[in-house]
Amino acid sequence: MMENLILECKGLKKSYGKKEVLRDINLTLESGKIYGLIGRNGAGKTTLLSVLTAQNPATDGEITINGEKVWENEKALNNFCFSREIMAGTQNAIASMKGKDYLKAASIYFPYWDEEMAEELIKEFELDVKKPMVKLSKGMLSMITIIIALASKAPFTILDEPVAGLDVFMRKKFYQLLLDEYTKTGRTFLISTHIIEEAADVLEEVIILHDGKILLKENTQELIQRSFRVSGLESEVKKAVKGLETCSPERTGRGMGITVMLKEGETIDDTCDVTIQPVSLSDIFVALCNEKEGTYEK
Repeated sequence: MMENLILECKGLKKSYGKKEVLRDINLTLESGKIYGLIGRNGAGKTTLLSVLTAQNPATDGEITINGEKVWENEKALNNFCFSREIMAGTQNAIASMKGKDYLKAASIYFPYWDEEMAEELIKEFELDVKKPMVKLSKGMLSMITIIIALASKAPFTILDEPVAGLDVFMRKKFYQLLLDEYTKTGRTFLISTHIIEEAADVLEEVIILHDGKILLKENTQELIQRSFRVSGLESEVKKAVKGLETCSPERTGRGMGITVMLKEGETIDDTCDVTIQPVSLSDIFVALCNEKEGTYEK
């Protein structure tokens, strides 16, 4: 099993000119978990991942792993693999590079590289690594990013949209490979994805990023279990959720639907004439990224 490592960022900010992309990010990631990072396009997900792995400097704040600063620290950076989308257009420097050469470069870069695993994954994905990168489909390029992520054996492995371009069969295969590797090694994985429901059962904790700020970091299943959609006549819904924190209200005539995320000891008043339904992780994400309605006071 992997060494126990803790990745922390405190007061993290990132700006490009006057545009603030990340704002006051405080985040702790522990070893031996699979985290999910979800957010809308432009929320700052890729920027956050690149700053965490010192591929992009922070404007302000501090990032450490077991207390050591990450920036320009080779020892600390040896713990990371940030596997992101490969851009292999005709004008790109890697366009003419063959897939096998790209993987060879990765094997030199990552100190814990497992060549045997890389070869097994190439066969598993039936990937023709003799082709130039520019000739590979989007799905095939995603397979290369997955091979690099898994074969890197990095204690903290970060994947940005790893299943982009993959069909449902290959996406399922990826998550099974990920779980197998996690079970064997206890590595920490942080996955950014827009295909939320397919990943929900795999993610131990979910981090929701919105408008450059973290809205929530929580155990995925516990979050789902305490979240509900309450609907009915507006007057009845308001009575049922009185005193509870609510978000994402939708009104249709006299009717209303609203999302509630209960805290310990709280309950929805089911004596009211309302419908109470469980919600999915993607439903929670959409609700949280809407304007909050507030709290109906007791």
